[in-house]
Amino acid sequence: MGTRSVVTTLGFLGVGAMGSKIAARLIAAGNSVLVWNRSPGPLADLVAIGAVPVATPSEALAADISFSMLANDQAAEEVLNDGTTRTGRIHVNLASISPTAADQLTGRFAAAGAGYVSSPVLGRPSAAAAGQLHLLAAGASDHIDAVLPHLNQIGKRVWRIGQVPSDANAVKVAVNYNLIHVLQALGESVTMVERRGVDPSVFVELLTSSLFAGVAYTEYGREIAAHRHTPPAFSMALGYKDLGLARDLAEAGGVKPATMPALFSVFERALADPELATSDWGAIAEVTRRNLL
Repeated sequence: MGTRSVVTTLGFLGVGAMGSKIAARLIAAGNSVLVWNRSPGPLADLVAIGAVPVATPSEALAADISFSMLANDQAAEEVLNDGTTRTGRIHVNLASISPTAADQLTGRFAAAGAGYVSSPVLGRPSAAAAGQLHLLAAGASDHIDAVLPHLNQIGKRVWRIGQVPSDANAVKVAVNYNLIHVLQALGESVTMVERRGVDPSVFVELLTSSLFAGVAYTEYGREIAAHRHTPPAFSMALGYKDLGLARDLAEAGGVKPATMPALFSVFERALADPELATSDWGAIAEVTRRNLL
């Protein structure tokens, strides 16, 4: 694809488990990438492959196109407080934040004469490293057109959601709400057959070879069958954060999900357990397995 050869100077803020893999792909595509992170430790591996570390968020945000992958609303609002005044920049926020925060950031960048695109990603760090992410993109059409070559360097498909950046965040929240249901359903159904003496790995293979072949069932099914929840690819705390975003989205639309109270209870029990609290969010399956409800 011709768009993958586009090379420029980019900014990147937030190089944790997911952000580091995405930044590495942008570097591998030949871009000069200015990287910033709250703690310097994660920068070393990126600098080794050609990243240019910068001391402040504003230095990364001053690039014509910048990206961020920050943990939550608070981090995004604090870090993306750009003090520069140069117009014409475009910022792409790849993180799962609330639609409300996305609206605030859209206004903040517009006031500075800059564009803002929401493009939260679907996939785990392993998918990011392999360029297999799906990206949800929303914002002004000309802004998306400008950053699209670089989005194509990051993932396998870009889904254009609409003109309002926060719509992409709402879609991501709804996707993750579905995924939480998958985790809980796997935990419950695996436990049912496991207690009959059935090998859970055989049960998961049956599911994923017949009616449930999606990546959520295959990857998380294997994780749950094997009790393999560390090291976390996506933390329990972040999963709970995303469940809270789903609650807010539902309330804003007047939706009353029947299953949401039960899912909150499961996450709260998991977070109260010292082992599960530091595990991957797939470990909510252990709440049912251990009769913690």
